[in-house]
Formats: sequence, C-alpha cells, structure tokens
Amino acid sequence: MLSEGGSFMKGMAMGGIFCLALSLFGSFSPATEHGPDEHHHHHHVKAPSKDELTRLSDSHVQALVNQVRVSCIIMVQPKILVYWATALETWSKHCDKAVFYTSESSKALEAVDLNEKDDWARLRKALKHAYENAGDLRWFFLAQATTFAIIENLKHLVLTKDPEEPFYLGNAMKSGELEYVAYESGIVLSYQALKRLVNVFEDEEKCPERGHTLWKMSEDKQLAVCLKYTGVFAENGEDSHGKGLFNSKSVDSLITDSMKDNPTNVVEGCCSDLAVTFNGMSPNQMQVMMFGVYRLRPYGHDFHDLLVFQPPEGSDND
Repeated sequence: MLSEGGSFMKGMAMGGIFCLALSLFGSFSPATEHGPDEHHHHHHVKAPSKDELTRLSDSHVQALVNQVRVSCIIMVQPKILVYWATALETWSKHCDKAVFYTSESSKALEAVDLNEKDDWARLRKALKHAYENAGDLRWFFLAQATTFAIIENLKHLVLTKDPEEPFYLGNAMKSGELEYVAYESGIVLSYQALKRLVNVFEDEEKCPERGHTLWKMSEDKQLAVCLKYTGVFAENGEDSHGKGLFNSKSVDSLITDSMKDNPTNVVEGCCSDLAVTFNGMSPNQMQVMMFGVYRLRPYGHDFHDLLVFQPPEGSDND
C-alpha cells in the first residue's frame, strides 16, 4: 500500500509540474530588443474610409495605388494538389508576385521545393526566400492553398500604411498572453516586419528552427513569438467600421452563423464588404467565388470606386 501511495503522490507531483509548465507557457511573454509593450502603437489596423481618401489629391491616391504591390507566399504540399491547382488558377493571379513553396517536388505544378518536412522549418525557409527575392515589393501575404484571398481588398487595407513600419496583421487571436495572427486566415507582413523576422531567425535562443519545448507549437504561434522578440505585435485587420477583414470560415458558414445570431439583418451581421480572406471552401466553391467577386456585375450599375487596382499582367480571370 505504501508503495502504491508513493507512486500516486509522484504522479500527482509530476502532473502538477506539467500543469504549471503549461500555465507558464500560456502566459509566456519574451522580452524584446525594441523595448516594452508601450512601443506597440496600433492593435487595430483599419482600412482607409471613403472620407479619408477624398481628402487626398488624385495624384497622391494614384501614387499610393502604384506603390502598393503584394508578394504572395503560398504554402502547398503535393497531398493537397487540387487546392494548389485552384489557388494557381484563381486568386493568386491577382498578386503582383505569387510564389508557391512546397515540402517536396511535384511534377504536376511548379513551386520552390524547400525539401523540408517540418512545417515550421519549411515556413522559415519560405519567408527567408521571399525576403531575399523581394525586389521592390514591400508587402507580403502569407497563405495556405486552402485560403481564398481578394488581393485588391488587401491593397486597400494597407494603402496608406508605411511598409517601413513593422506591420504584422490579419485575424488576431489570443492564446494565454500571446497574441498571434491566425495562419488559416492569411498573414500580412510589411517589409520592415519581415526584415526583423528574418534577422531573428539567426538567433537560435530566441527563434529556434526546430523548437525546444516539450510540446509543438503551431506555426502561427511560433511566428508570433519570434516577431514579439523584435518588437512586432499582432494586429487585427478591420474595415473603417471595425469589421474584421480576415475570416477563418467560408462565406456560407458566416452567413449561416449570421442567420442564427442576426436574423433581422443577416448581411450586416455576416462579414465586411471589403473582406480580404475566407477559408474552409472546396476548390469548386473557390471557382464560384471567383465568378462572384470578379465577373458577376449588375448591368448599368456603377459603384464609383475611388480606387482602381489593375490586375497584374497575365491575370486573365476577371
């Protein structure tokens, strides 16, 4: 009996230590090289309103439109080839530069083969490659092939933002004390944020390639931890009315939720008119989404948009 009781107490002690470790890890807040959290000036990043844009001269607006160019970093794997092919044929054509990064080579579609099975290590390599080959591109959109994105709305969101400031934004979430941007909804990084991230990749103590915790963190949380060490914090991308622009669900799921929660005003309760991303759609639904976003128009109706983002050369699907 004494032996069994001793084993029980040891088990309780070990369980307590493990729970304590989990608690501490959940509230983990690394020190930053750029000072404490008061340097974090903008937790909610809002797209410019119509009033803000009308106050700018036409030449200023056009200059901003010409400067906002997006490099898309799209993570794929051969096992999701159908999503990969769909992303290639649909929304990625609206990126100013779209590069697919894969875990292993595929004869079917072209991509940068990183020859890396570990998700976090592969993501690091992709981000470093994108930074080193950025050219004059100053905004970076990180996405999975299962995400559907409307790049023109992303450009509108960051139109008046300075890419030399460290923006890291999307669908901001919280885990303990750690704020991060959800990977499945897409992640936006300014040039300055990506530059700091690539630099901290060199510091194995702050941003280990393989990690040295007992349990594995998701890539988006590991990304947030590394960025936090450089003074870059997660931001929630919103329209001028405060509605989130990055969605982890599909349009039909959001509408279904809104029908339950906002039965008297389903559309207003669903999602922003200027939404940037959706997730959870099948490849066929993504094709339908392209039709709705880029092709379907009520004849004779003009939205009188203040901005016109021309699709990149070779984008033949709008």
